[in-house]
Amino acid sequence: MKVLKTELNREHVYEVDKQKRINQLQAALLCVDSTDFDAQLNLYTRIYEEYHSYKFDSAMVYSQKILTLSKKFGKADELIQHKISQGNMLLKAGFYKEAFDNIRELAADSIPETLKSDFLNFGARLNAGIAEYDNDAYFSWNYKQQSAEYVKKAKRITPYNEFEHTINLAFQPDSVKQKKLTPDFFYHYIMRQQLPEHSLAMVATRISYAFTGQDRIFFLALAAINDIRSSTKETLAIFLLGQELFNLNKTNDAFLLLQEAVRNAKFYGARNRAVQIESLLPMVAAKLIDEQQHERDKLLIGILVFLIVAVVLLFLLVIYRRQFLQIKANDGVIKEKNSELESVNEKLWEASKIKEELIGLFFKTCSSYIEMLDKVKLQTQHNIKLGKYNDVNQFLNDVHIEEEKGQLYNMLDTVFLTMFPNFITSFNALLKKEDQIWPKTGETLNATLRIFALMRLGINEQEVIAKILDYSVSTVYTYKMRVKSRALVPANDFERKIMDIKFIDDDYPN
Repeated sequence: MKVLKTELNREHVYEVDKQKRINQLQAALLCVDSTDFDAQLNLYTRIYEEYHSYKFDSAMVYSQKILTLSKKFGKADELIQHKISQGNMLLKAGFYKEAFDNIRELAADSIPETLKSDFLNFGARLNAGIAEYDNDAYFSWNYKQQSAEYVKKAKRITPYNEFEHTINLAFQPDSVKQKKLTPDFFYHYIMRQQLPEHSLAMVATRISYAFTGQDRIFFLALAAINDIRSSTKETLAIFLLGQELFNLNKTNDAFLLLQEAVRNAKFYGARNRAVQIESLLPMVAAKLIDEQQHERDKLLIGILVFLIVAVVLLFLLVIYRRQFLQIKANDGVIKEKNSELESVNEKLWEASKIKEELIGLFFKTCSSYIEMLDKVKLQTQHNIKLGKYNDVNQFLNDVHIEEEKGQLYNMLDTVFLTMFPNFITSFNALLKKEDQIWPKTGETLNATLRIFALMRLGINEQEVIAKILDYSVSTVYTYKMRVKSRALVPANDFERKIMDIKFIDDDYPN
């Protein structure tokens, strides 16, 4: 079938070649002497052979030329032989009456023994053809009987040769056929005979009647391929193949081949074949339209299903996107809360460490002062008992409060710088270079740094700071405002920057 479709596309190439051969023969005919019978008959016959399965009207013209030539030169045998050939051509074209006229004329003549077999075979084909055309229960049967009689007579005159006998084996009943008589056997057998393309097409068409299904399609396709290659327009094979494919519901291929068959029939001039094909074409076309409509309906249903699925997927995608955005937003909130929680935990941990250090400092200082007060008390009581009042006064004068305060501040500074070793550097980074405040040699923190150190420890009330440092509230306020006015950052952000100075400890969480 693939080869057949390829050859259909190359059909015009074969037609061009045939027309070239015809033109060459017609040109040669112009150069022939009108008294030379054999030369004229040869060229007329060759042109007729080119036309007889290609174009009926042109073939008929040269057929009449052969008959006229034979009569002119008194060649009776050639006249009878060509009348038989002409009768076969009339049969192919559907001119049954004219074909019967030919057979009646021939029956009245004295047919040579060498041509009787051809005459009888022509009679058999003519009666079989009219039986197929009538296709009824009464008349067709009579014609089939007459066809069978002609076949019997022809067989007695000329028995089947080996080739015909082998081909006829294909029509034996399945129970009689040998196992080797398969479609492959007959295919390889006829291909080995190296028959001309037109003859091969005729033999393949005949063998196709012996098989069914794919085997019959195979032989009909082989016949149709060789009909195309021989530019045979009077072709039965492509029509039968179209019918067979239609019966197997291969409507597209059937419609293609039947269209080709009807074009061939009209081109050749086979009116009966054209009518026969055109009666079938509407059925094939209607079925093809139904199948195409069914395919369109399937396509439409497929598109609708696709659209429904697409809408559902789009709906799910929208829901998924919303959920994804919600999850993303929740992740953002969770991260933000975790960050806040980490910050809070950090501050809590920092506050806890500061409190721990300050509480330790508080108890250590209190313990030191309680011990000192206890010594003062015991020494004072002892001197009073002994009446050494001057010694009491002298002892109390030896207690230096300012020195104690200094020691307390130094202790507080040391503890603070242990917790915030970068405090002084970070503090001065907030000020211009010329305004930076650094402790003097021997100092840990000065008064200004100590005020902001207490603020970093979380002591924000100015009254509390003033009491701890033994300053007035206005003094603390003045120190703070003086530093803020010189800061590199806005005054409102200065205290926040102070609170951002990092607490550093070996146990500090990273």
